[in-house]
Amino acid sequence: MTERFSAREAIALTGGDFRELPVPMREFKPDGPLSWQGYDDSRRRALTRTGEDESVVCGTAVIGSTRAVLIAFEFGFLGGSLGERTGDRVEAAYTHARAHRLPVVSLVATGGSRMQEGMLALTQLQRVARQSALAREAGLPQIAVLRDPTTGGGWATLGAGADVTLALPGAQVGFAGSRVRPPDADPAAYTAEAQVTAGAVDAVVREEDLRETLALWLTLLTAPTAEAEAEGVAESESESESRGESEPESRGVAETEPESGGEVEPVPPPAALGAPGLPATGWDAVRHARSPERPRAAAYLDAYFSRRAAISGDRCGGSDDGMLCGFGSGPAGRTVAYAAQCGTATRPAGYRTAARLIRLAGRLGFPVLTLVDTPGAANDAQAERQGAGSAIADLFAAVATARTPVTTLVIGEGGSGGALALAAPGNTWATPDSYFSVIAPELAAAILKRPASEVHDTADQLRIRPQDLVKLGVIRGVVGHAGR
Repeated sequence: MTERFSAREAIALTGGDFRELPVPMREFKPDGPLSWQGYDDSRRRALTRTGEDESVVCGTAVIGSTRAVLIAFEFGFLGGSLGERTGDRVEAAYTHARAHRLPVVSLVATGGSRMQEGMLALTQLQRVARQSALAREAGLPQIAVLRDPTTGGGWATLGAGADVTLALPGAQVGFAGSRVRPPDADPAAYTAEAQVTAGAVDAVVREEDLRETLALWLTLLTAPTAEAEAEGVAESESESESRGESEPESRGVAETEPESGGEVEPVPPPAALGAPGLPATGWDAVRHARSPERPRAAAYLDAYFSRRAAISGDRCGGSDDGMLCGFGSGPAGRTVAYAAQCGTATRPAGYRTAARLIRLAGRLGFPVLTLVDTPGAANDAQAERQGAGSAIADLFAAVATARTPVTTLVIGEGGSGGALALAAPGNTWATPDSYFSVIAPELAAAILKRPASEVHDTADQLRIRPQDLVKLGVIRGVVGHAGR
């Protein structure tokens, strides 16, 4: 189990120059809204034990070079539970974030809703969910850090509802707390590590790496677009001042309007890293693409980005190591979202994660780079049970309706619809050592009832070489090597 930090210890671990926000005032009648006998005494004991008068501390802090709104839960105050006053403070924090266009970082440690306030406590989840939704509509990034424990409504709103969800090692994470689970429940399923495997958490981050990791994420997700920088777009003026003093000059989130892809310029495709010559035959194209020496997605991402941070998981119960997704600092320092296949058969969770990435990039106003490299979609029984068809359909829809431009480079195998789902219509390129085909030549020959000796001729007939794809108008061009 991870070490339990107080709210203010978690804040100190995360950022500097913390400035607490004004606390909304709400008067309670004795023992709260339900007149729960002993509630006032419990609150007084919690105050004495923690030094806090509520289960959440809200303010702004500088993390790296970015000022963000922090929402830090105090588990020592009635188990970090959410009550009406908690909801008041979280709502005020989000209002401040929208007014000053600041990202929101939630440091979550909660057992759920407060029993002593009954249904009035439970309905605070609706308030929190609405504030999170308003932040998404405003294009403000939200990052959650799951501390120990993160259960109940806090997990189901601020935690699982964030754009990027990180967790401390060994943290208890799950909707059901330890006292309300079935007696035979496997405790290993309710951990941060298990939630990463299940696709619900992006990464487990060590405490000593947390500040640096958050700083990188905030730098990437709050970077203005190149167009905004060129036009000198400044932070919006606050709609309402909740403080009498101005915020420091550390940056927040630039105003962008990513309602259509035309307002953000597409990024150029990466330069080729593999064999420079074009294939002579269709089967040569297949051989080059399948060569174990050919550079893979990780090499292209390392060459294209000076630094990057990954997201993981489809938020539906799965993850796919064969689909790399995240954000990086690309050409001219622009933040670019990326989704890259790694040469394996892509699983349903991979397609859903890529769709999640593309939609997030659209909300935040960043262009997208996709790298195609797969023999095709996974077609085993498990993939079918996991909804392969619907996952591919969802990615097709995400690319087709992307709010920011998508650039695609085919770097290896382009196997059928499982590859095409990740490709940008009208802005797809290819490396010399790649191919794109309606189906693998071997399978095409089998469907046509041709002998194995005719596979090579079938590859030629399919016209799958990069130069063939250019002539057919399927791709825009074949990329060269850097400096050539």
